[in-house]
Amino acid sequence: MQTAAKPEPQRGAGRRELPRELGGKLQRRTLMVLSTATILGGLGFGASASVGALLLAEVSGNDAISGLAAAMSNAGAAAAGIPLARIAARRGRRTAVVLGSSIAMLGALIAIFGASIWQWWVLALGIGTLGVASAVQLLSRFAATDLALPQNRARDLSLVVWSITVGAVVGPNLMGPGAIVGDWLGVPPLAGVFVFTFLAQLTAVLVNFFGLRPDPLLTARELQAAADAARPAGSPETTAEVSASRRAKVLTIVIIGTAQAIMVGLMAMTPLHLKHHGGSDALVGITLSMHIAGMYALSPLFGLLAGRIGRIQVIVGGWVILLVAIYFAYLSGENSVYVQIAMTLVGIGWSAVTVAGAALLTELTALAERPKWQGRADTFMSASGAAAGVLAGIVFAMSDFSILALVALAVLALGAIASMYPKLRVARQH
Repeated sequence: MQTAAKPEPQRGAGRRELPRELGGKLQRRTLMVLSTATILGGLGFGASASVGALLLAEVSGNDAISGLAAAMSNAGAAAAGIPLARIAARRGRRTAVVLGSSIAMLGALIAIFGASIWQWWVLALGIGTLGVASAVQLLSRFAATDLALPQNRARDLSLVVWSITVGAVVGPNLMGPGAIVGDWLGVPPLAGVFVFTFLAQLTAVLVNFFGLRPDPLLTARELQAAADAARPAGSPETTAEVSASRRAKVLTIVIIGTAQAIMVGLMAMTPLHLKHHGGSDALVGITLSMHIAGMYALSPLFGLLAGRIGRIQVIVGGWVILLVAIYFAYLSGENSVYVQIAMTLVGIGWSAVTVAGAALLTELTALAERPKWQGRADTFMSASGAAAGVLAGIVFAMSDFSILALVALAVLALGAIASMYPKLRVARQH
């Protein structure tokens, strides 16, 4: 429902503010700011994802430890999910994302230091701290829905997710320039990539600090309070009609976490799998770029589909795509083309499930409860990825990529089962 614009301040009363209304000029500017900051965050994510596993394996001399790169990154995001959500609930999205990106900057410095002193556990700690940047990205996609019209929530959320594409695709291809920077700094060549990560996070801090004014969540609450005050007491619109859907919200979070576990588990071991079969750094970078492009490039399409044909329908389509991806991963062996097909499809399937799942969770949750449930979703999603990263390293060290694909298939089955209940619940919602 469109809310009337808030009168602008009189001349001399201070800085001119944008009209505050759902889906209006302020929402468009908020999307632009979030998208710009997310592009920068995606640059750091793509760069770190491409070198984390390889650098840990190089520094530790143990392939099994390489899985800690994805695990620690997701663990850092999981640890930050609920605290950042609480900060957002109390002080707004702007404070939360600026703080999160600042912590991620520190993580990049710790990672560089750990690589320079050749201590893998310090490097892993830095990667984990840098993982807070992922929590910021997750929080940003929800921030895109605060001032969105209900029918546009999935679309606006997906546009911010799509923004990760630019930086995330470029990131894995920074290994070459990173090596030059690493040599110049006197650290292992791969560690030079984290310099780009630091600079990207710094710029994201500045963009969000100056751009997210007024804060989208706090503004949405003001608009909701004004709308509630204008309605008759006891009007259905003022009640928490979704409060009975707790089970649906929990299962939606499980769905999102399942897709994350499949994606992280397979992606974490892809660089080593390719390396073991003679793949070059360039091949690894291209493969991860294709994977990350799959994760984000089609997110606007899935956002539109989620709004038109339904959230659960898009989630089911995502499971089908992930199933095909696992099939190619199982058959890949030494065939790098199959690996590239598999990882691209993994990214696409993950995108379908997580975009539609995030929109579904927002739809099921009242405005006052959204930061809490969104924080839970982000934490569980990241924790699932962390667990998958650890287990993937162990499974891969004991077997091969094909067995890892079979484990991913079992996880997918759990997610598909969880999808059955929310479909009925959403049918009642609409």
